Amino acid sequence: MLRNLRIIGVPSDLGQNRRGVDMGPSAIRYADVNGRLARLGHQVEDLGNIVVPTPEMHQVADDNLKYLNEVVAVCNELCQTVAQVMRAGHTPIVLGGDHSVSLGSLAGIANVHPSFGVIWFDAHGDMNTDKTTPSGNIHGMPLAASLGLGHPQLVGLGGKQPKLDPAHVVLVGVRSIDSDEARLIRECGIRWFSMAEIDTLGIAQVMQEAIEIAGQGTKGIHLSLDLDALDPMFAPGVGTPVNGGFTYREGHLAMELLASSGKLLSVDVVEVNPILDDKNRTGRMAVELLESLFGKTVL
Repeated sequence: MLRNLRIIGVPSDLGQNRRGVDMGPSAIRYADVNGRLARLGHQVEDLGNIVVPTPEMHQVADDNLKYLNEVVAVCNELCQTVAQVMRAGHTPIVLGGDHSVSLGSLAGIANVHPSFGVIWFDAHGDMNTDKTTPSGNIHGMPLAASLGLGHPQLVGLGGKQPKLDPAHVVLVGVRSIDSDEARLIRECGIRWFSMAEIDTLGIAQVMQEAIEIAGQGTKGIHLSLDLDALDPMFAPGVGTPVNGGFTYREGHLAMELLASSGKLLSVDVVEVNPILDDKNRTGRMAVELLESLFGKTVL
């Protein structure tokens, strides 16, 4: 299915403490994301970048919610842009930046579609709140906040709260979870697939189940694609790498299966850090995964 795709860059590293992820949108664009998606037959328009303040220009007011006001401002603008794109019938592709940008992506979708599912493709759960966080980094909080857990400014971002029903949320690839995150995941009843379960079942069965959970009875599925879901040998340029992740082919098969479901609403691609990368391997990996997500096949 050919689509009208809209690229939205969010060069933010406000949500975490390793500089460089703000250059993620540039790295993905440098790997020719626009051209390669256009060559698949899609109509592609790049809307440029959301303006993001520089961390050094601002003070951290709360060590449990670093750069809270700045993150909220950026994500509110992203929320409005995503909502406008979706109301026009287009498909937003959000290029991060750290994973805090998903707060804006999900808020924008929620303003257009009252019910949608999410596949959170990530090594981490991102289910911390200001009460549980060990770091104060907001990139570890977007899923919890979108489920209605955490600080009111994050939970209420974009107006609607909660934005997600945990019955339609799936964590895929998790292998680094804080103890309080694990408790919140269990209390919410979120379906999660560790790498051990993926090894046992196979990525095809896991994705089929994930698509059914996120897509059944909803408008469609948002994919939140953190490049640290892949093993660092395939995606070295991420801020919080964790060994034992997806292989190259597992990553592509997951995208291919979601593409063939016809249920994709939107996607954000986050945590590409060119400073930590090797000749833009991770930026190129992000583009290749997007190609599979939007229909690239051998024939």
